[in-house]
Amino acid sequence: MISSDYTADLCIRDATSRIVLLVIDGLGGLPHPETGRSELETASLPHLDQLARRASCGVLSPLGPGFTPGSGPAHLALFGYDPWTSDIGRGALSALGLGLDFSPGDVAARLNFCTIDEQGLVTDRRAGRIPTEVCERLCKILGQVDIEGVEVCVAPEMEYRAAVVFRGEGLAAGVSDSDPQVTGHAPLPLRGSGDQDDRMIDVAEQFLVQARQLLAQESPANMVLIRGFGAYPSLATMQQAYGLTPVGIAGYPMYRGVARAVGMETPDTEYDLASETQLLTRLWHDTQADFFYVHVKKTDSAGEDGNFDLKVSLLEEADTYLPAITDLDPDVLIVTGDHSTPSTMGSHSWHPIPVAVASQRALPMPSATFDERGCSLGSLGHLPSSSLMALALAHAGRLSKFGA
Repeated sequence: MISSDYTADLCIRDATSRIVLLVIDGLGGLPHPETGRSELETASLPHLDQLARRASCGVLSPLGPGFTPGSGPAHLALFGYDPWTSDIGRGALSALGLGLDFSPGDVAARLNFCTIDEQGLVTDRRAGRIPTEVCERLCKILGQVDIEGVEVCVAPEMEYRAAVVFRGEGLAAGVSDSDPQVTGHAPLPLRGSGDQDDRMIDVAEQFLVQARQLLAQESPANMVLIRGFGAYPSLATMQQAYGLTPVGIAGYPMYRGVARAVGMETPDTEYDLASETQLLTRLWHDTQADFFYVHVKKTDSAGEDGNFDLKVSLLEEADTYLPAITDLDPDVLIVTGDHSTPSTMGSHSWHPIPVAVASQRALPMPSATFDERGCSLGSLGHLPSSSLMALALAHAGRLSKFGA
């Protein structure tokens, strides 16, 4: 991670500048086969395009060219942490975001309610995106799981997603996922990275056996996939690394979790842009925070569902809320995504993500447009996502000169 290596020693601690980082989840895309334009290129984005014209623009790669990131490592990279060495299991992030009783020594995992057929093959990895209310009821059913010597806590996250925390002796987090990532296949067998994972594999397998029994009469969510095993994280906070007072604004629990993992305050907010921007405005005036992370989720879900038109519509909706942020007049405003989720692929991808960094120190390109090809021509070029925080601090006047 860049922070503890050198950034903390170079931070200007008494700087009064304020930074806003708007992360539009799954931002990047690919051209539609009929039009040759991506979702961003198709959408009408007057405010984002105007921002790009006064910003330093470029594209980001979360893990490096060719590597497809999960949401956890992609966000950690945006916050300046090395995603290869600071990775946190998705389950741990969900547990933190939900505020579960989760401590060192525990192991958390993410659950996806899914549909399996009589042969045990997965026919729908998301169980038709069941409503959160159904997920809550099913989590109560899974609360009946009983494993000797282990405490099990299951909690709903949103729609088909839930989290489980295991507490007991000898548990480790180096266990693979059961999610096959495609339909028509059986859930994958759990595997460990070493002998230390044998106990966790046994516990998780017992959990899955009982879950199948408890959910057998349910439809469409008659099974769970387990993934993202994670131990309680231990990272330097953004306060320690950058001298910032950070706030995370995210309606979706997992993203509150990754914000909490790096030391952000995470006030509760609803899962919509109106609520998030209203909270940002209130905190801007009522707190001493100087770094504000704002997360937009639904664009990613539309991309994963392969719904090109919906993703376009949601990008346009996000654009309408940008004036509420620019009106705050932050010293630095950054708009980007954590990763690309092209609708034509229906999944996360390795493709670069547009980024615009607006400040008085920006090197603008008056012809820029906020999309993949437009931003790639900007002054920032092609950067690793983990470089973004150093850029944010520099644009905010918070980094001193290195060397004589």
